Amino acid sequence: MSDGGTSRASVFERGGGRKTAEGLSYLTGFGNEHASEAVPGALPEGRNSPQRAPLGLYAEQLSGTAFTEPRAHNRRSWLYRIRPSAAHPAFTRTGNGAIRTAPFAEAVPDPNRLRWNPLPEPPAGTDFLAGLWTLGGNGDATQRTGMAVHLYHANASMERVFSDADGELLIVPERGGLLLHTEFGRLHVEPGHVALIPRGVRFRVELLDESARGYVCENYGAPFRLPDLGPIGANGLANPRDFRAPVAAYEDVEGPVEVVNKFCGNLWTATYDHSPLDVVAWHGNHVPYTYDLRRFNVIGTISYDHPDPSVFTVLTSPSDTPGLAGVDFVVFAPRWLVGEDTFRPPYFHRNVMSEYMGLIEGAYDAKAEGFVPGGGSLHNMMSAHGPDRETFDRASAAELKPQKLDDGLAFMFETRWPVTLTPQAADADHLQRRYDDVWQGLQRHFRG
Repeated sequence: MSDGGTSRASVFERGGGRKTAEGLSYLTGFGNEHASEAVPGALPEGRNSPQRAPLGLYAEQLSGTAFTEPRAHNRRSWLYRIRPSAAHPAFTRTGNGAIRTAPFAEAVPDPNRLRWNPLPEPPAGTDFLAGLWTLGGNGDATQRTGMAVHLYHANASMERVFSDADGELLIVPERGGLLLHTEFGRLHVEPGHVALIPRGVRFRVELLDESARGYVCENYGAPFRLPDLGPIGANGLANPRDFRAPVAAYEDVEGPVEVVNKFCGNLWTATYDHSPLDVVAWHGNHVPYTYDLRRFNVIGTISYDHPDPSVFTVLTSPSDTPGLAGVDFVVFAPRWLVGEDTFRPPYFHRNVMSEYMGLIEGAYDAKAEGFVPGGGSLHNMMSAHGPDRETFDRASAAELKPQKLDDGLAFMFETRWPVTLTPQAADADHLQRRYDDVWQGLQRHFRG
C-alpha cells in the first residue's frame, strides 16, 4: 500500500500539512502483523532478509521486546530502507531542556494533593521536543521500569528527528492537530485522539495549527497492550479494530538532518546526511498507531453504585505482578449515568495506585472549578481525594433521572508507584497553591 511515497528535497517539504493529514489512509487493528509498501515490490516474498533485498533496499529488524519473550507479547518489525540505521556519525551530548528521566532523585515524594494550570506560552520557535516539560515520574529508565509524565507546548514544526530509547511515548493532544512523520509512515492526531510512538522509532512532529499543547506518558516498562476483559466478555472498552497504523511513506531527503536520541535520560544529537525516515516498506507489529478516544465502549452500572475506574482502561503496561500495572491509561469518555440511589460522580477515595489526571476538553464531573483543559492533578498513593464541595452538594440533591455526560473528556495515567515531582514542577508558577481548599466547607451532616 502506498501513501504518497517519496519526497526528494534538500530539506523537509513544508505546506499542505492539513490537507495531507486529512487524506491519509491507514491499516487497522491493535497488535496486528501488518505489512505495507510505498513502492510495489519493495517487500520481499517468503523471507525477511534475502541475500539482496528488493529495489536495492537494506533489510533491518527493529525489536521492541527481547527475542525470547512469548509470541503473544513479542514486538518486532522488519524495515526495508534506503540506508541502514547504522549509517550515521557519532552522537554527542546536547542539552536536555526541561526533559527529566527516572530515577527522580532531586526531590522527595510528596503526599499532598497537587494541581497545575496549563503550561505557559512558549517562546517563538519552540518545537515539540523543545516544548516537552517533565512533571515527574517513577521507576528507573535504565531498568525499564516505571513511567514519566510530561506536558508539551509548541508553536513550530520540527525540522529535526527524534527517537526515545528509554520508552514508548503516548501523546495526548489537548490543543492543536499534529501530523506525525514516522519511519513507518504518517499519522494524523487531533485533540480527542491519542498517538503511540514505540520505543526507538524515529519521528518528527509537524504542527497543523499555530500552536499545540498536550500531555505525554513516557512508559519505560512493558509495551502498552489492551487490558484483559474478564467477565466483561469478548467485546467492550477499546476495540482492536479502532486502532490505526500508518501505511508506508518514505522521505528520500539528501542533506543535513539533525537526529536527537534520548538515551538513559539524556539527549544526544548527530547530523545525518539524509533523513532516517527512509523506510520504503515494512512488516511487523512494533508499529506506531492512533486511537479515537470517543470510540471507547464505556462499561458502567445499570443498577446502582459507581463502578471502579478500572473499567475505563484503554491501555495497560503490565508489571511482574498480575493485575498490578506499571501504568494504565484511562479515559473518562462520554457516557450515560443511570444508577439508582447512587452518588453518581466519582466517589471519595484513597488508592494504593497513584493518579495523574488531565483534561482534554470541557469539564470533569468531580470538579466544578479549577480543573481546566491543559491542566492536571496528581493524587499520589493513599492521598484522600474525591469530588469538591460544590459537586458533592449538587450530586447529593440531584434528581436521579438518566443523565448523559458528553461535555467533557478527561484521562488518567495511573501507576503502581508514587510519582516524584521534578523541582520545576514543585516550584512552577502555574502550580495551584490552594488546591486543598476545594475540600474545605464539606459540612458535618451526621445525625447520630
